[in-house]
Amino acid sequence: MANPTMNGHSSPQKRVYKVVLTGGPCGGKTTGQSRLCTFFENLGWKVYRVPETATVLLSGGIKFGDLSEEDAVSFQENLLKSMMQIENTFFTLAEACHKNCLVICDRGTMDASAFIPEEQWEGIMRHNGWNPVDLRDTRYNQIIHMVSAANGAEAFYTTEDHACRSENLDLARQLDNRAAEAWVGHPYFDVIDNSTDFDSKMRRMMSTVCQKLGIDTGDRLSSNARKLKFLVKGPLPDDSLFPNFQDFSVEHVYLRTNSRKMQARLRKRGKNGHHSYTHTIRKPEQLGQIVEVKTPISQRDWSNMVAQADEDHFRIFKKRRCFLQNNQYFQLDIYQQPCHKRCEGLLLLETYSTLPTEELQRRLPSFLSIEADVTGRPDYSMFNLSLRDEWGDSSKFCVDIAAGEEEGGGCGSCPGSGLDILRHHQSPRLQPSQRSISHDEKLDAITPYIHILPSLKETQPRRPTARLGMCGDRDRDGDEFLLRDRPQAVINAPAKVTNGFFVPEH
Repeated sequence: MANPTMNGHSSPQKRVYKVVLTGGPCGGKTTGQSRLCTFFENLGWKVYRVPETATVLLSGGIKFGDLSEEDAVSFQENLLKSMMQIENTFFTLAEACHKNCLVICDRGTMDASAFIPEEQWEGIMRHNGWNPVDLRDTRYNQIIHMVSAANGAEAFYTTEDHACRSENLDLARQLDNRAAEAWVGHPYFDVIDNSTDFDSKMRRMMSTVCQKLGIDTGDRLSSNARKLKFLVKGPLPDDSLFPNFQDFSVEHVYLRTNSRKMQARLRKRGKNGHHSYTHTIRKPEQLGQIVEVKTPISQRDWSNMVAQADEDHFRIFKKRRCFLQNNQYFQLDIYQQPCHKRCEGLLLLETYSTLPTEELQRRLPSFLSIEADVTGRPDYSMFNLSLRDEWGDSSKFCVDIAAGEEEGGGCGSCPGSGLDILRHHQSPRLQPSQRSISHDEKLDAITPYIHILPSLKETQPRRPTARLGMCGDRDRDGDEFLLRDRPQAVINAPAKVTNGFFVPEH
C-alpha cells in the first residue's frame, strides 16, 4: 500500500477498493453485486466477488435450530475465521492484479455480531485478539447496507429463491436492523432504503461507490446524492434518548503544504486503544473543481507525518457518535477541548442522503434540536475552525473550501454570516452562493466575508496588469500572479472524493 507523499502526489497506476454489501433478506444484494460487477468491468476494472461464507456453510447441512448455545458461538467464531481467510485470498489477488480492482464482499466480518449476544461476541474478540476497529473500520473501504424488502417494500418480500432463508416479515425486519447496527461506526457507511423503485435503488447503490471513488458517471447514475450538515443546539441529550450508537475519539491535524491551493490533514479515529489513521489531500483539479484523496495509513506513518503539522492551526478533537435512525445513518460530532473559543459546545450532525428535502426533514432525529442546515458554509468549515488566529486577523480563512467535505465542518462566525461566534445562535442565513465559473464571479462571491478578509488592495501581481488574478492563475502572457495574504476562494466547488489505495511508484 502506498503512502501519500507530503506534496500530495500518489501514483494513480492501480487502485484496490474493498466494498461490503450487507443487508437483511430480499434487499437486493445479489442484483447489486451483478450490476456493480458489470459497471466496473465496463470501466476497465478487474472485479472480484467474495461469496457469502454463511451461505456456503449453511448449504452444507448446518441448521441454527439444531445447535446448542455453545455450538452456535463456536460456529460463528469458525465462520468468521473462514470468512477472513476467503476474503484475504481475494484481497491478495486484488493487490497482485495489474488493473484497478474492485472487491465486492457479500457480507463482512461484523455481520456475525448480529446473530449472537454482545457478551459472547466480545468473548470471541478477546479469545482471538481481535477488535472492532480492525475488523470493521480498517478492513474495508466502504459498507453498503441494502435494506430488506421486509422494511418498506413488503409486497416484494419473498424467500422462495433462497434455499437457506425462511424468515417471516417480522423476523426479517429484526435481522435487517441488527445487520445494519452491526456496522454502525464505520467511517464510510451508506444505507440504501426502499424509498424508491428497485431500479433506482440499484442506481443509488452504485452511485455511492462511484462517488467515494471519485468516478464521474455523468447522468447515468443520477440520484441527486448530497452530504448534509446540521447545527444542533446543546446541551447533548441524555444517552438513553439515542438509539444504539458507537462513540469514537477523533483527532484531526492539518499539515503544512507547499501550495495555498491545497489542504492536507491527518485523522486518527478509534476507541478502547485501537485506532485507524487516514491522510487526506484536498486540492483543485481545475478551476471550480475540488479533488479529495483519502489514503489509509499506518500508526507509524501518522507519527512521522504529525511532525509536519501546520502551526497556524489547532488540532481538532471530537467525540463522534454514529447511529441509525429511520434507516438513515447519522454522525454527530461533539467538539471537545482543547479548542478555540469559537467551537466550545459545538454540535454538528452529518448525514448522506438522496432523499427529497421534505422526507429527510421527517427522518432527522426528533430528540435533537436542529437549529439550521449549514451545509457548505465556510463558517462551519473544519479548516476555518482550526485556525489559531481570529478570522478577522487571519490570512488563511477559506471561503467555501469545505463544500462536500468528508470529514465534517467547523464552526465560528464572521460578519455577514448571521451567526454568533460564541453561542452559535442562528440568525437569518446567507443566501447560497453560486458556483464560480469565472474570476470575477469568485471575487463577487466572497463579498459577504470581505470584512474579515485582508484588503483586496494587498493583491500585487508580479508584473503590471489590468486583470486581478487568483493565486496560481496566469495572465495572458503566462506570468503567474502572486497574491499576498489572500484566502483561497473556491465557491461551492463540487468535490470528487477518492477513498482508495495506490500502488507506489518504482
